[in-house]
Amino acid sequence: MEKSIQTTGLNATQVKDMFLYVGEKVQENKPFLTKIDSAIGDGDHGIGMSVGFKKAEENLGKKEFTNIHDVFKTIGMSMISSMGGASGIIFGTLFTGGIKGLEPKEELDLPLLAEILEKALTSIKVRGKASLGDKTMIDALEPAVNSLKQSAASNQSLLAGLKEAEESAAKGVENTKEYIAKFGRAKSLGERAIGHQDAGATTVWIMFKSMREWLEEFANRG
Repeated sequence: MEKSIQTTGLNATQVKDMFLYVGEKVQENKPFLTKIDSAIGDGDHGIGMSVGFKKAEENLGKKEFTNIHDVFKTIGMSMISSMGGASGIIFGTLFTGGIKGLEPKEELDLPLLAEILEKALTSIKVRGKASLGDKTMIDALEPAVNSLKQSAASNQSLLAGLKEAEESAAKGVENTKEYIAKFGRAKSLGERAIGHQDAGATTVWIMFKSMREWLEEFANRG
């Protein structure tokens, strides 16, 4: 099964199933994310992410998908419409920003995932004005995207690429503990925010971890 993933990628239904699993795991981590965000933020990040993925789950279940583009768009628009606030826009853009201008594809392989998420990263930076080191979700997303690009360039499988990206995102989360926040309520804490990880970056890591877990299980079924 690993070989088929490597050669053909995932179809739209499989991508939908993968992100349903991702959403399930993010929702399971609501208490963890709330605890992290309560230390230096407003404490509502876990709740917002849970609401966003719950709405995405509802909307993904309403129809069958034939291309990757529509899966990403459905998730992103669900988040933007249900979450509200900065997190809704930023995490919605993680899904909608990457497919803008791309021709709809029927399969998701590692090069396409790297391309989508690189475009999403650029869109988020333009919209949110944050950069690496500002103690935001960018601190996990940018290293993960760079890792995906490197893995794609060396012709690795989707699963191998996601394993590397997960590790890079985890390191990015750990790095946020050393940063002073530039955005949100944590910004007012100054150096007191040091020692605490960013909730948004943690969510990004959970998403990559969940994608890898789902794909590993999918590969092992064969």
